[in-house]
Amino acid sequence: MKQNWYKILAVVLLTYVVIWGFLGRIPRQPVLHETARNLYFHVPMWFAMFAMLSVSVWNSIQYLRNPLMSFDDKASEYANTGIVFGIVGIATGSVWARYTWGTWWTNDVKLNGAAIGLLIYFAYIILRGSFTDEQQRARISAIYNIFAVALLIPLLIILPRMTDSLHPGNGGNPGFKPMDTEHTMRIVFYPACIGWICLAFWITSLRLRIRKLIALNQD
Repeated sequence: MKQNWYKILAVVLLTYVVIWGFLGRIPRQPVLHETARNLYFHVPMWFAMFAMLSVSVWNSIQYLRNPLMSFDDKASEYANTGIVFGIVGIATGSVWARYTWGTWWTNDVKLNGAAIGLLIYFAYIILRGSFTDEQQRARISAIYNIFAVALLIPLLIILPRMTDSLHPGNGGNPGFKPMDTEHTMRIVFYPACIGWICLAFWITSLRLRIRKLIALNQD
C-alpha cells in the first residue's frame, strides 16, 4: 500500500477533476466561455511533462556521476513519458485554440516554443536509437538530456513572458487568477496538476517494469 499511494491519489484526484471539471461552475469569461474548462486538462499536461523531464535529467546527472544502467533506464523512460504528455499538451492546446482563436495553430511564441521543444526531445529518442554500445549511448544521451532541458526552459517559460503572446498570463495578457475571484477553478486546477503528475509517475513505473521483464527474458 505504501508503494501504491500515488496511484490511489491519481485515481481519486482525476476522478474528481473529470466530474467536477465538466459539471462544476466556472467564471463567465469572454471569448473562452465553456472552453475554459480545458484549463484542467491542457495546462496540467505541461506540469506533468516538466515533472517527468526534470526527473529524467536528474537521473542523467546521476548516471554521469555513477554510470549504472538503472539511471539510464530511468532517464530514458521518464523522458518518454514526458514527451507523451507534451504531445497531449499540444493536442489539447490546438483544440482550445480552434475554439477561442479560430485556428488550430497560430504564430504564437509559446506554441512555436512547445513545438521546437518536442522536436528537441524527438531528436533525443533518435539519438538513443543510433548507438549499439549501451555505455556510449547512455553517456551521450545523458549529456544531450541536460542541454535539452536547458533549452526547454527559455522556450516555454522565459521567451513567452518577454514577447507578445496570446496565452493567458504571457505577453501582458491577464491570467485566470484575477478572473477566478471565488476560487471555483483553483479547487479543480491544483488537484488536476497533482493528479496528472501522479498518473505520469504511474505510467513510467509500468514502463520501467516492462523494461526489466524484457531484459530478464533476453538473459
